[in-house]
Amino acid sequence: MKKFTALLLAATLVLTARAEKVTVAAAANLVYCLDALKADFIKAVPDADLVITTGASGNLVAQIKNGAPYDVFLSADVDYPQKLVKAGLAGQDSVTVFATGRLALWTKRTDIPLPSLAEAVRNPLVKKIAIANPDTAPYGRAAREALQKLGAWDDVQAKIVTGENISQTLQFVDTGNADAGFVALSLLMSPKLRGTGHYLEVPAELYGSLAHGAVLTKRGADNSTARRFLDFLASDDARKILTDYGYLVPTK
Repeated sequence: MKKFTALLLAATLVLTARAEKVTVAAAANLVYCLDALKADFIKAVPDADLVITTGASGNLVAQIKNGAPYDVFLSADVDYPQKLVKAGLAGQDSVTVFATGRLALWTKRTDIPLPSLAEAVRNPLVKKIAIANPDTAPYGRAAREALQKLGAWDDVQAKIVTGENISQTLQFVDTGNADAGFVALSLLMSPKLRGTGHYLEVPAELYGSLAHGAVLTKRGADNSTARRFLDFLASDDARKILTDYGYLVPTK
């Protein structure tokens, strides 16, 4: 009986020590980068079970508010994590900026030059311009701000096609359903798309900051592996991956 009890206790300790499952809700611009981040995190925490869902930041917040079981939220801005904090669905002490995104105008058409942003969007050859939904996707909001500052927003209204998130926006351009589109530079830096088509980076002064905020949800607050993943995003390894994908990372 004593031997059985000892074995049972040992098994319980092993199970307790194992990493917990972590569900991550992430902004769509991170979709390719997260593959690399996940692989690196698993090297450090081999038994971690990281389940990732991507979408527009605003839509993911709505899902969390409606009870979606996410432990970690990675947003394309810092406003959406703060909304979860205000709603009592995330902890203020876990809010952190882990990267800053960059916006680019991208086309696969070789007959469309990109001499300047203002000229490119007004080019008669550009009949459809894809942007992410400005109401739910920070990159879409940034694209609208850039066009407004250029005085081109009203001029291109008839050309605009809207993606649900930045991944769908990129798909519109990739499949030829849009002649050009405002996309996250990180997507163009992925092995899948690097060197495909050509792009013009949108000057940062034309739009508000795309600082990306991470936060533990109320559900994930007691998940030690979720907290380890959040800490991992500030590690040198993660910072190198983010930089390779075109993100700017905070100065240590």
